[in-house]
Formats: sequence, C-alpha cells, structure tokens
Amino acid sequence: MILRRTLLVACTAVAAAAAMAATPAAAHSRAGGRGARADLHLAPAREQLAALRRRTITSRELLEQYLLHIAKANPALNAVVTLDAAGARAAADAADRHLAATGKPLGALHGLPLTVKDALETKGLRTTCGSPDLTAHVPERDADAVARLRAAGAVIVGKTNVPVMCQDLQTSNPLFGTTKNPYDATRTAGGSSGGPAAAVAAGLTSLDVGSDLAGSLRLPAAYCGVYALRPSGGIVPTRGHIPRPPGWLTSSDMLTLGPLARTADDLGLLLDVLAAPAPADAAAWRVELPAPRRKRLADFRVGVWRDDPYCHVDGDTRRVLDEVVRLLRSAGAGVDETARPVDLAGSDRLFQRLMYATASATATDAGFAEDVAAAEKVPADAPGGLFLHARTMRHRDWLRANEEREELRGRWAAYFATHDVLVTPATPTAAVADQTAVPVPERYITVDGERRPYFDQTAWLNLAGHVRLPAVVMPAGRTAGGLPLAVQIIGPYLDDRTVVAVAEHLAQRLPEPVRPPASAE
Repeated sequence: MILRRTLLVACTAVAAAAAMAATPAAAHSRAGGRGARADLHLAPAREQLAALRRRTITSRELLEQYLLHIAKANPALNAVVTLDAAGARAAADAADRHLAATGKPLGALHGLPLTVKDALETKGLRTTCGSPDLTAHVPERDADAVARLRAAGAVIVGKTNVPVMCQDLQTSNPLFGTTKNPYDATRTAGGSSGGPAAAVAAGLTSLDVGSDLAGSLRLPAAYCGVYALRPSGGIVPTRGHIPRPPGWLTSSDMLTLGPLARTADDLGLLLDVLAAPAPADAAAWRVELPAPRRKRLADFRVGVWRDDPYCHVDGDTRRVLDEVVRLLRSAGAGVDETARPVDLAGSDRLFQRLMYATASATATDAGFAEDVAAAEKVPADAPGGLFLHARTMRHRDWLRANEEREELRGRWAAYFATHDVLVTPATPTAAVADQTAVPVPERYITVDGERRPYFDQTAWLNLAGHVRLPAVVMPAGRTAGGLPLAVQIIGPYLDDRTVVAVAEHLAQRLPEPVRPPASAE
C-alpha cells in the first residue's frame, strides 16, 4: 500500500505539472516569452542564465518549459521521481520579483531550474534515497550543498532517482522503479546517480548534483552521454547526504559531491557554487581553486593510458581513445603514453579495501558481529573474502591501509610534476544491458565477447576515488548503434579547473554529442 501510494503521489505531481503547463501563462512561456527560445531548457545552463539576467525570459517562464518537458518525457525515463512544482513556482516567482525590484540577480544560479539527486536532503521535500524505510522522510534542513544551491538563487524542481541507499551501479528501487537509459531503454543509465544523469541528458534539468564514491557520478555520466566532475576530495561539504542515515554529521572519507551538466563549461559554473568549506569552518577557511595550469591545449602535457590487462576495454572504447590521442597531437599537446602513475590492479584492490571499510560505519551491532564471525572462517583471497576482511578490519589495519593510500597519493603527485593530466577510459564499454531484475552476484558485463565481472565497470573510475583527485568524465564519441562513449580526465589534487579546461578544449575538437530521443519529447 505504501509503494502504491508513493507512486501515485509522484505520478499525480507530474500530471499536475502538465495541466498547469496548459494554462495561458504557460502557453506564453512555450512561445518563448519576450523573444526567448521556446526550447531554451535544452540550452547550456550559462545560456539560460544569460537570458534570465537579460530578462528575455523570466524564471517562471523557463520553469514552465521544464515542467512541460518533464510531463512529456519523464514517464518513459523515470528519472525525476519527486516533483515540487508548487515550491519551484514559488521560488521562480520570488526570483523574478527580486530581479524586477533590484535589477540584481540573487546569485550565480539566479532563477535557474534544476534537480537534485534523491540522496541529498532537501528541506520540506521528501528525500528517500530509494529506500522503503525512508518513504515518508521529509528533512527539516537542507544538505549543506543544497543550501549553497538555494543561496545562489537556484530553483529546486525535484529529486532524481537512485538505487536503494545508492548501493548499485544501476538505478532501480522498490519505491519508484527503474530509470531508463535515455538512448536505449534496454540499457542501464548507470548508478547510483542514474536518475541525475538521465535527467540532464534528456533536458529535464539544466544541471544536477550527484555523489561519487565508487564512480557513482561518473559511470552514469559516461553511459548517458553527459559531463560529470568528481571534485577534489574535501572541497564540497557532504553533510546531509544519504547514506549515512538521516541525522549523521559525518560521511565516508571517500565520498564527494559534484556536478552533472551537458557542457564542460557548465561543470565549472556549478563547481564555483559547490566548492566551499563546511559551514562550521567557514569563519576562517576559504576554497580558492587555482586557475587551469595552461591556457592552450598545445601547452598541456597529457598522459594517456589507453588500456590495461587488469581491465581491458572494448574495441569501441579503444577507437575513442585513439581519436583523442590523434586530436591531442594535432593540437600540439605533449602526449606521453609510457609513464604510469600507479599499478591499476594494486590501486583498485586498495580502493576496494578502503571502500568496504568505510561502509561498515552504519552496520548494526548484530550485523557487524555476524560479519566478524564470517571473516574468521574465510581466507582473504577466497570469494567474498576481501569484502569481509576489509569490512571488519581492525583500526590498526585501517591505519596501515590509509598509510598505503598516502604513499599512492605521493606517486600521483610525482607523476603530475611532469604531466598536467592523465586521460584514461571511463568505462570498459558503452552502457551495458539493464540487469536490475537479476541478483547482483549473477550479473556480469561482456567486453569484446568476453564475460567479465560486473564491478569491472568502475575499475578505471576507481583510480581517482580514494586518492582525492579531481576527475572529469566527458562524452567523446558513440558506438555504431548510437550509444555514448566517454573518456576520463584525471588531474592533480585541487587542480579541478585544469581537468575542466582540458575537457573544454577537447569538446571543441570532438564531434558534438547527439541528443537522446527523449530530449525531443
């Protein structure tokens, strides 16, 4: 009964948006207001913001474009799962009144409609993280990152879908069902930020804020053909992200929050809003990220890591990397394909140990005791042994693993003394088949006809996760069947603007991404 009622609320909200979009005021919006494009909602966020500030369109008119598009396109995608049309209209109207009265925008995101991953708490707006246990959870305060969005003038339209407690590489849950890939409904949108990535790709939102521990932001971006930035660890406050449970003040030391967008430039726009100290530190600390290391692509020193025996990539992905290397060289950039900052297999194993360890924080006492007992009976190199031993490691063992992580960070720093960025595959393949109906232990992927472990999808993404490095995933081509293909750009710690800048340079030379069919609904 709870599930049926939850789905009814979501569907009713979308239907209400469609009904409101048929009003005369909304018809004016669809006509483009005072000369604005009727499809402005599909434009880059910076273009929308410019139109808002020029007052060629109002925030309310732009919002109505979004609500109409969501009503048409979202039922097939299932990306936006909680819609707050009334709250968004009130915020848009307030933004319009403020601009009319003062002539000044509220902030960098003045009047811009956007969505937020359903793992981030939103004051007065249901936040479930896809869990039946949180069906009725309505937070009393915003996550720190959401508060920054609102302070910058953003209009929060609704929440986007996630797997239960963000614990899958595909996006489905008992409350809202499965989010579809906007290019092919038989393929996954990825996870755990599958709803955000699909929504951005299909034009249901200008931007979204997702989260990334084990590639949860970058994997969906790769599969849905959009841009994502995993910022340097620690520069975006994470309080208010689920998991951990509501009310917890701490998060995993490997979790970051970051932007999803349809252009690299828009990543930088949202990064400027999100990057800040936690409120408790704001009295003394500031986040002032350095400018990109170089101004011209020709001046960059680029490392390229095309493939590795530990996690081979398929022919389509290799061809995309080949083309990126060709473009870099033709632009005059220095390209090095020989040096490797770390060993992929060893780095990934350490990543997994630290990830499983941090996930144990919220285990029940009884559940953790069962894991401890099970770990005593299973060798660390047996199936499931790495998970159990890492999850139940003693604090001394964690300190040793953390020391190994710091040594790894030192090797990366040495590499970036002679290289500005490293380009790698984002994933072994394009979006894999949706397997949400299959138990996780039975899932797998296929790479050039070879059956491979399900979690190989994130092996390349895991390079950056535990060592706090910024990493951009960007669309770089597509398969013969039209699925997006992506590459990853990893940079030095706190050089977030450098990886964004390289993505911008490459985007100018790569074919423009093809919009998914859902964006035309």
